[in-house]
Amino acid sequence: MRGMKNFKKKLRDFVYGKPHRERKLGELYEPKTGLYKHREWRGIKDTMYYFNRIWLYNYGMMVYDIMRYGGIVNFAKGVWRYRWIGQTYLTVMHWYDRGFEGLRGAALAASAWHYRAMTSETIRQFMRMFSADAKLHGGKHNELWHKTIAHDETVAGAIFYPWRDRLDDVPLQMVPYFVTCHVNCHTVLHYIDAVQGIGLPGDPCPMCQAEAGLSILDDMPDYFPFLVTSNEACDGSVGTSILQDWAYDRPLFAMPQPMQFDDPLVQEHCRREIEECWKFIEEQTGLPFDYDCFVKYIERYNELTRFEHEKWDVAANSPYYPICGSAQALYRIYYSQAGWRDIWAQTDKRVKKILHKCVEQKINCFPETRHRVIAWSCAPLYYSFWPTWAYNCWGLYTVINMDSLMFDIDMRTDTKEHLMEDFTLYNEWAPMRRMAVGGYKHIFELWENMEKFHCDMVMMYDQIQCKGMQGITGMFEDEFRKRNIHAIWMPHALPDSRTVSRAEIRSKINDYMFTVMHEEPLDPTLLDFDDSLGW
Repeated sequence: MRGMKNFKKKLRDFVYGKPHRERKLGELYEPKTGLYKHREWRGIKDTMYYFNRIWLYNYGMMVYDIMRYGGIVNFAKGVWRYRWIGQTYLTVMHWYDRGFEGLRGAALAASAWHYRAMTSETIRQFMRMFSADAKLHGGKHNELWHKTIAHDETVAGAIFYPWRDRLDDVPLQMVPYFVTCHVNCHTVLHYIDAVQGIGLPGDPCPMCQAEAGLSILDDMPDYFPFLVTSNEACDGSVGTSILQDWAYDRPLFAMPQPMQFDDPLVQEHCRREIEECWKFIEEQTGLPFDYDCFVKYIERYNELTRFEHEKWDVAANSPYYPICGSAQALYRIYYSQAGWRDIWAQTDKRVKKILHKCVEQKINCFPETRHRVIAWSCAPLYYSFWPTWAYNCWGLYTVINMDSLMFDIDMRTDTKEHLMEDFTLYNEWAPMRRMAVGGYKHIFELWENMEKFHCDMVMMYDQIQCKGMQGITGMFEDEFRKRNIHAIWMPHALPDSRTVSRAEIRSKINDYMFTVMHEEPLDPTLLDFDDSLGW
């Protein structure tokens, strides 16, 4: 009798996969790497879906995107020339594995489409860089070089909508810095060391250090005739702009973004800065501002915003939201920063079908949720998949994060004046600018968003090299105690995984769950493992 029960149990586990509390996901890892000894068995249906529609499909689409955005020759030249692409392109599917660990059904599918979109847009960006790169084409400035605008990753892609049909805009650091941190946490360390090697102290923001290091090591493609920079997210970015101006030695427009933007006079100042930037682009390209083109892409982007609000409504008010925390956060900040692209519209169309199915059929995609978590402040780029680990290990489901709430405005296009009013505000609500350094009133929007998304716990990011956020730590502590809110402080160093390791981050969460919450893990094998050498 017992043997028959064991056989039925094994058969059920084979067909459907082991239930959450029996998975022992930590036993899949090779020591020190976080890489898998073998892939997770998710049951027949989900394993086949992962193999065909995620693993095999995405490898095929990565090749297809390379071919349609510039060809294998340009890609091969770029891999040979630039360290950051060679170290990250082939590790992409492990990035998927970490983000989707333990996921099943609708959550697996919806989250994967978000990652697929980010992968496609990343390939489009670096292939445009390589196709226009004078370093890869004998020092010649080809037609694409003359038709490509470069800008800081923190300058919103929407700034360039008036020229989007005639020129392309590719951010300088989005792929070499931002994306690579998530895919391979070791890549940017080389650039941080480089900038410190010429005398920069180690205590400024490592984001700015890494971005400057790309210039110092000449590891940035020469794909643009001019560039637009910014002081966003903080004044450390001003130093980056100075180094970029020195390294590239070509026309540069520095577009400052204000901190205290609630003042109407500041609004007017910011609008003038945007208009001066547009005048600069006209002067450099000889192409006039196209208002109709501007409106067209604003309206398309508004469609993305409306669906984002629909997703937030489901996430806030039901258990039927099918998107994991890392997919939600990364996709939102990527598409909002890059601006409208067709891949985002395609993805939203696919995800909308999955979302509506979950709501209609009442599918709870994260049934082991014990606590609904809101993540606040600036996240650790080298450990963006911690929400997946936290859910699998402790039942902590990350519903929303601070950076997702940036650019949150449906811009009016009925009149030019309304559009410019809204677009100015949109530009001011950039990642980290609105809340992290926009004044304590905005960083304290945490409380209303906790209520809106029905969260009972805060994951409070503590970027230990961010002087601005360090100054407000005591105010947060006072409010947490006053409001009786459970908050876990997560130390990290943005892109530098050496300063605070992923294992140390996990230990902080483990300690809080044991000693303060008095809870036991759902999967004890995930409590303590060494992934220090892993991507």
